[in-house]
Amino acid sequence: MKITIGHLYPDLLNLYGDRGNIQCLLKRCQWRGIEAEAISYELDDQIDFSKLDIVLLGGGSDREQMLVCEKLREIRGDFKEYVEQNGVVIAVCGGYQLLGHYYNTDKGKINGLELVDIYTEQGDGRLISNIVLETELFSMPVVGFENHGGRTFIGDNKPLGKVLYGAGNDGKSGYEGVVYKNVVGTYLHGPLLPKNPQLADYLISRALAKKYGKEITLEPLDDSQEKEANDYVYHRFVK
Repeated sequence: MKITIGHLYPDLLNLYGDRGNIQCLLKRCQWRGIEAEAISYELDDQIDFSKLDIVLLGGGSDREQMLVCEKLREIRGDFKEYVEQNGVVIAVCGGYQLLGHYYNTDKGKINGLELVDIYTEQGDGRLISNIVLETELFSMPVVGFENHGGRTFIGDNKPLGKVLYGAGNDGKSGYEGVVYKNVVGTYLHGPLLPKNPQLADYLISRALAKKYGKEITLEPLDDSQEKEANDYVYHRFVK
């Protein structure tokens, strides 16, 4: 078995340690004997989504998002087809905002990819906090750090989780992130996946299921340290 991970525009969208997310996915595959490689794409590169099993769209400043938004619009059709055919995507912070229709900022409107029916408006002040989520996907909480000025509205889409501590999508709804097909969008970073091995394994298992046409049970790994850290964060901020 093999997984290929596409990292889109890491020179511009790597504000919150997204390379750590790539390394986490690679290592968790390799520890199980699953061949894995990562391909980084720059702005001028052609992207063949049919060769990718997981796509990472990382975070960047508003300025960097504006620089990549036109290029993203050029690949929108192929990216949309990938998503609708259950391609796996993890989009973090600025990448999460780019999944939607637009992000209105005080410096102008950033057009999104329109892959998911969501949109983002700039709010007053930034939402900065440790954050803990309860999610239907796992028994283990999802933890991370958020730092965003945008307020994202996901409509009738499914959120990644319910906020137990922190602000979440808009500071009011009580929910964070979005899940659409095999797409996960979230404001959590730090990086996200090393802190949440359950989410990393979810992405890997969904990618393997799509590629090989059947559910594949991942071999358990020793995540005792990760679980201990997760438990510490949970009890520090929630209980």
